[in-house]
Amino acid sequence: MLPSDPSRPNPAQGEVVDPAAQFSYPFSYFPAIPPPLPLSLTTLPEHACSYLPGKTARSRGVWASRVPAELYRRFMDAGFRRSGKLIYQPICARCRECQSIRVPVNTFAPDKSQRRAWRKNPDITVTIAPPMASDETYALYMRYVRQWHSRESAEDSPEAFGRFLYDSPTESLEFRYRNPLGQLLAVGICDISSDALSSVYFFFDPAESQRSLGTFGALYELQYTKANLLKYYYLGYWIKSCGSMSYKARFRPCELLGADGNWVPVPPDE
Repeated sequence: MLPSDPSRPNPAQGEVVDPAAQFSYPFSYFPAIPPPLPLSLTTLPEHACSYLPGKTARSRGVWASRVPAELYRRFMDAGFRRSGKLIYQPICARCRECQSIRVPVNTFAPDKSQRRAWRKNPDITVTIAPPMASDETYALYMRYVRQWHSRESAEDSPEAFGRFLYDSPTESLEFRYRNPLGQLLAVGICDISSDALSSVYFFFDPAESQRSLGTFGALYELQYTKANLLKYYYLGYWIKSCGSMSYKARFRPCELLGADGNWVPVPPDE
């Protein structure tokens, strides 16, 4: 039996009540949208939230050695992402701040600042190939996490780097961005399916920050998505109150995955 809504008075005897009117609040999965197929998910230990100070975070997930691209696309439409071979989903208590975000590429229109970032980089060449870790990409990654994120950790070993970005259970691509001298400026790792490209991670040389490489990389991946007749570009999770994620919602129009499992357009003033 469904619980009654305590905010509504009990109907008088003989009164005709519309059942739908009793439950007019939006449907929401709890603790989160179920995976696209029946499986046992492991609840991971609680830890400090990386994006919202003072909050704790918890995820559930499954380790997968191989996931067909179309199945992984269905996982993304249920609010899952991957880190290496771990396919995970936030299930934080009393918090729904992490929302999956995507861009329908056929209607995307860059804004003024995005067009400016594109014009800063006419000299960059991009190669696209299956991901393959190298000393060059690892050195760039370490400069990025140390100088841009002020992070120094034993977890950033070459082996951990490979597991995090290059050990993929699904179809993936690596975008490498170079200047005319051949120097590696940035790297983007993406997953691909028959109608979508999903950004997994992007890192760049902090010494080249004036190029706005993060924005340029997203624009290049959007362009690749459209040129290959794919419909959606997935940007991972977006948190409205997290400043470091605000750039994601500037790729307009975009859509957010609701707690009921439906994608909805982000309002223009959001």
